[in-house]
Amino acid sequence: MDKPSSRKQIDIRARLKLRPVINVSGTMTALGASIVVPDAVEAVSAILGEFVEMGDLYRRASSMIADLTGAEAGFVTASCSAGITLAAAACMTGSDLAAIERLPDATGLKDEVLIQSGHMVSYGAPVEQAIRLAGAKVVPVGQATSAHAYQLAGAITERTAAAVYVVSHHVVDYAQIPLKIFCDVCHARGVPVIVDAASEYDMTGFLADGADLALYSGHKFLGGPTSGIVAGRKEMVRDTYLQNRGIGRGMKVGKEGIVGALAALQAWKSRDHAGIRARERLVLDCWVEALADRPGITAAVVPDPTHNPLDRLKVNVDTEAANITAWDLADRLAAGDPPVIVRDHEVEHGYFFLDPCNLHPNEEFIVAKRLAEELDQARKSNTVIATPFEDRLLAREAAILKWPD
Repeated sequence: MDKPSSRKQIDIRARLKLRPVINVSGTMTALGASIVVPDAVEAVSAILGEFVEMGDLYRRASSMIADLTGAEAGFVTASCSAGITLAAAACMTGSDLAAIERLPDATGLKDEVLIQSGHMVSYGAPVEQAIRLAGAKVVPVGQATSAHAYQLAGAITERTAAAVYVVSHHVVDYAQIPLKIFCDVCHARGVPVIVDAASEYDMTGFLADGADLALYSGHKFLGGPTSGIVAGRKEMVRDTYLQNRGIGRGMKVGKEGIVGALAALQAWKSRDHAGIRARERLVLDCWVEALADRPGITAAVVPDPTHNPLDRLKVNVDTEAANITAWDLADRLAAGDPPVIVRDHEVEHGYFFLDPCNLHPNEEFIVAKRLAEELDQARKSNTVIATPFEDRLLAREAAILKWPD
């Protein structure tokens, strides 16, 4: 295994006295989402000192989004979460400017938005809250682990404005209504479908499967600045854009966000996806080698659960054999020098993931070294390192309230 080499560039994190974390968690908002591609960095820098007519910039963005996604039109907003709120609002108000100004007062409007119970997840905030911000009422469909087409059809009333479908590794991944059937049932009753596809590679498939609007994060796999992308039917995209005259004003995106997102979209078209996958495979091989023959550790390469073209390393930890729990290992990696942040949203089951998609060159070797350090330290412990998981949960809840004195 090659030895790690330091990155020879000025790190603004040191200037701001921030920890220089290594992200093997993925495209997580809490870690800054992703490494912004050079094209977007250049575009943002170029526009910051200039003036533009924002209406023209939005129209240019629409045509470029349509070109990449196959949609009739597109719109850039502050985030994918903002896109959920504005798309729901658009389905309620249409192009009625007076209604747009009244929201979130939905008096006289269709105000019910359907969503499968198994899709009511949190991405850092509840997805249903993003719907309610528009003034809508959330109507759950089915049960968390069981949803059927007849339940969706039965939930549609004269007050139904839209239905939201979430594509995410967080949703229940079985016994849910497939998107095509979901769209067919809704469309048969005149209900538009909004797909939240924030962290998805597929920029065309959801619209092809019947979605009226597909929503993406501009700052995750696309590698743009913080932004949300709305793509779909022309009149619905227009009505989503018009929400900037109402509740969308507080969710506006600046010129730098729009041109950065557009640059990221253009770069996506010419990105060497096969080359990136090959490099990620070498990273995974490095970690598999580093963890081989480690007592209590089983490492396996697993595919992305929503069928994005990427793999991660699933690290299973046998507490007794490794002398440490999976969550204590994850926490010690995060607390060390340098901090390594793993994907630990299912860690109570005794495993976490290592995601290779957001590494700088040679950081995989640093990750391998840190894993070895923490596992070696655990082996030297006279007792099993096992913080009660309940204590970890409560500590994390307390940390949410942490703020500078």
